[in-house]
Amino acid sequence: MSFENRLRNIIATRYEMKTIESQRRAPRNRTLTLTEEEKFLYGKRLKRIANPALLTELMDATLCQDTLDALDLLPDHFVDLLFADPPYNLTKTYNQRAFNKVTLDEYESWLESWIGKLPRLLKETASIYICGDWYSSSAINRVLLRHFKVRNRITWEREKGRGSRNNWKNNSEDIWFATVSDRYVFNIEAVKVKRRVLAPYKDPSGQPKDWTPEPDGPRRITHPSNIWTDLTVPFWSMPENTDHPTQKPEKLLAKIILASSRKGDVVFDPFLGSGTTSVVARKLGRHYTGVEIDRDYACLAEKRLALAEQNPNIQGYRDGLFWERNSTGNQVEKLSDQE
Repeated sequence: MSFENRLRNIIATRYEMKTIESQRRAPRNRTLTLTEEEKFLYGKRLKRIANPALLTELMDATLCQDTLDALDLLPDHFVDLLFADPPYNLTKTYNQRAFNKVTLDEYESWLESWIGKLPRLLKETASIYICGDWYSSSAINRVLLRHFKVRNRITWEREKGRGSRNNWKNNSEDIWFATVSDRYVFNIEAVKVKRRVLAPYKDPSGQPKDWTPEPDGPRRITHPSNIWTDLTVPFWSMPENTDHPTQKPEKLLAKIILASSRKGDVVFDPFLGSGTTSVVARKLGRHYTGVEIDRDYACLAEKRLALAEQNPNIQGYRDGLFWERNSTGNQVEKLSDQE
């Protein structure tokens, strides 16, 4: 049996092929895991570069290696959109690897060690989005200002996290938006939001003013702001969920990719994790290149990419619009199983 056919069989029977760990999960737990056979088969798809690479070698590929080594070997000006979710300045374990908290100055130096290599890789029209928490956000801003034009800071509500007895609960994160130049892509029409209207005013003739009546109530299509409260962090009952400790929602990446790239563009993620950036890029008709040092996470990315061929849906995004959080039941059309 060919390699591709074996992969298709694995995908078709993925719910029957469970590891001991997944057997212990709750019945409705849809977290994606890997069997040993999947690690072997998806591992064959991973790439590693040791010499300067051509774009044809990197297109729609997952590189399994240290991003600090890979960046020097990537081609000039091949990236249209860069999204990076680097380790925050927190002590946290990622599978078998740990990132230890350092001083803010040391963290800024670490950021500079790879952000400083990005200008060579980016097109003149490219955009950059880099994630951080409240503590590391200022360091990200300072490093970006040395190399790019900082446009905005997005703050998104994570709506999860532990409370604190002596501080405010931390339930938000930042994403810094920058560009290489003043000539960049921003598709505002692609990222508008459909929201409930609390005060449905009418004009003198009695017609709705900037809203439309719908079966579940009046709604308005509005411009998005830099405060995002419509996201859900992946959790155990969502089919996009993995065991990666800092996985970002597909909906978050969809907003960024739709706003700051065109179909056919190349989206690059130097800290790919379990593959959300590449998966959403594929679902939205973009090319992708990702670098991930952990082999298990890189294999999870390849598994999710294979599943995306069968199901291109993105939870919370439908019919060209982003919906408010927890509004799936109000959408008029019947949603797919992924929703």
